[in-house]
Amino acid sequence: MPMPSAVPRLAVTAAGLLLTAATTLTATPLATPASAAVPRHATAVRAPADAADPVAWAAPLSTRGRYIVDAHGDRFRLKGANWDGAQGSWTGSGSAADPAGHHAGQDSHDIPLGLDRAPLAQLLADFHQAGINTIRLPFSNEMIHRTTAVPDSAVAANPRLRGMTPLQVYDAVVDALSRSGFAVVLNNHTNTSRWCCGIDGNERWNSGQSTGQWADDWVFMARRYASVPHVVGADLYNEVRRDVLDDPNWGLGDGHDWYAAAKLAADRILTEGDPRLLIVIEGINWTGVPVDGLPHGRPVLAPARTLSHTLVDARKLVYSAHFYGYTGPHHSGATGIGETHDARYQDLSRAELATVLDDEAFVVEESGRHYTAPVWVSEFGIGSAETNPAARTWFGNITGYLAEHDADFAFWPLVGFAGHDDWALLRYDDTGRRSGILDPGDWRGTAWQRLMTAPGTTGPVAPAPVWRMLSTDHGDAVASLRVRAAGDWDPGAYKAACPDGTRLIGLSHTGGRGLCTDTGTADLRAADARQTVVTDERQVPAGGDWASGYTKYQCPDGEFLIGYGLRGERVSAALCVPARSAPAGAGRTVWFDRSDGRPADAPGGDFAYGSSKGQCAVTEYAAGIAFTTRVGSRPGPAALLCRTLP
Repeated sequence: MPMPSAVPRLAVTAAGLLLTAATTLTATPLATPASAAVPRHATAVRAPADAADPVAWAAPLSTRGRYIVDAHGDRFRLKGANWDGAQGSWTGSGSAADPAGHHAGQDSHDIPLGLDRAPLAQLLADFHQAGINTIRLPFSNEMIHRTTAVPDSAVAANPRLRGMTPLQVYDAVVDALSRSGFAVVLNNHTNTSRWCCGIDGNERWNSGQSTGQWADDWVFMARRYASVPHVVGADLYNEVRRDVLDDPNWGLGDGHDWYAAAKLAADRILTEGDPRLLIVIEGINWTGVPVDGLPHGRPVLAPARTLSHTLVDARKLVYSAHFYGYTGPHHSGATGIGETHDARYQDLSRAELATVLDDEAFVVEESGRHYTAPVWVSEFGIGSAETNPAARTWFGNITGYLAEHDADFAFWPLVGFAGHDDWALLRYDDTGRRSGILDPGDWRGTAWQRLMTAPGTTGPVAPAPVWRMLSTDHGDAVASLRVRAAGDWDPGAYKAACPDGTRLIGLSHTGGRGLCTDTGTADLRAADARQTVVTDERQVPAGGDWASGYTKYQCPDGEFLIGYGLRGERVSAALCVPARSAPAGAGRTVWFDRSDGRPADAPGGDFAYGSSKGQCAVTEYAAGIAFTTRVGSRPGPAALLCRTLP
């Protein structure tokens, strides 16, 4: 989210671094301290029937390659905006009871902005008129647990919301949005209810709380709205960034590992909360110290190219990134203290901006890779009072890029108070009169309409092959729910298993990485729940030595590989399951202990940077793993037995 001009986005961060060198309307809540602490309102608040527009899409949403699709397989482009407020608006200085201490003088009272100024039905009608179909709806963990009712003045235009807690108001808003046909993406924006995004106690998902508590709150929210039809996504955390002492990271396995935390929360949401939801994972927003000569910058989604997420549902992952003109690839957005001499995005030419956007985010939309996923630019924006020519040019450039690339997007913010926040798409004065992007005098309107009306992919999207990485860097990577249901199949080992519907097609010699796919066939696995854990060579037939001198863990006839176990580097087990029809072919050996053993132009991408890898062809399946126990040799996977698909 943007900071007011008087308080640049990361100025507080830089200074700190330098100083240190109602009722849930349609769902049943999870029995957590959050639900116990929130009294349930007796009456459900519904949008008037005439506020609901015909819905031309069907939930739930999923992904096909770089596209999001609805339940019919039709493209659903997230054309969205952020309806903020429930994440908090206090800036952290001055009295929280004084509107002057809140962003742009707007005290949100921890509920979506504007409910004091316009009836909910009017707000929704205006949202439709703006052309959006998706609402990113921020919330804070603190808001979830609050038990005090919002003041009547905060919902003056919606008297039926009086007496409700912030969470119950949030319930009413979620329900009304869904009934009106909007796709709703829940967004954990902050831990504490205050405006972000400097050093403010909200730098990471576990700032001021444990990762377990954060994941518990996500399960609570997912369950709370599990039966609200158009709640379609869980946006896990906003703008993960550095605090005073340390950077977040992507895959180091420590307490600041955003890659691991996101994977944990996603797993729990999909298995304990609501399996329908898209999981939105934002890249890392900022690392390093914003001082000339010291390392600093915005990794964004670049780390996903070498370490991507594999969820228990392989078609639920969406990656996300934020872009504002006053920030830059290595610019925090600060002015004064914390400002460096790096270029801001608004300093870049149209071509330079496109290159940076590709490198930092849209690279993950590249087809046929383990990291392939839709990219949602879930925040970008600019003020209607902006006069800087460079900033105005940037807005035209980024909306042009989003239009040309048929990208998913969400403007920040959607609602604001007239005379307070000129960034808002729609502003309301204290009488409920609307102004903003729909007015002829708003200079942003031309670029906005060009973006909203640009041609793009519509209708049915062809199924795309799934490619997903398995990583045992710091623990198990068992992404198959069917395998999990069978229990621990190799106690004491680090285990990996492909998501249901996919098969193992590649392995690395070192590093414990694997590659899964469904290419070349539909789900190959039989309905049979049986699985075979192979820990010796008894399945290798006489005369069938396909890796002479090496230990071979081979699947029984009629079965194929979906997983593996490792103790240290050494292979400890192969996991095989029966095929729905008997796989064919004698097979061939693919070696990769001394060099790369992948096909030329191998799909899936480099799933194990820095290690040699082996991979079966897309017309094959893996039926065995070979390795050596010779002294002086690496005991990791050395060869795959690849057989032709049935």
